[in-house]
Amino acid sequence: MSGSRSDEQVLRAFFAEDGTLHTIPSRHAKLLVVLDRLAQSFEPGARYDESEVNLVLRRVHPDCAALRRYLVENGFLSREDGVYWRSGGTVDV
Repeated sequence: MSGSRSDEQVLRAFFAEDGTLHTIPSRHAKLLVVLDRLAQSFEPGARYDESEVNLVLRRVHPDCAALRRYLVENGFLSREDGVYWRSGGTVDV
């Protein structure tokens, strides 16, 4: 994460203390902040099948299909032949 104050405010507004996402943001800028956080759940270079992606996302929010779609549409995950991999988002150095 860039760690900006506004990003941290967005994360606090949408994530509960236990790490679950209580609402998927409707505003695109806020959605991107949330998706960046979710993308960090996936290891760069690792490959995941759809059920593995769903398992990771379902821990955060019940609508894993919507989150998976948003991650792909916004370039955080890529998909080919049913295999997903992280293709964007912030990487901690």
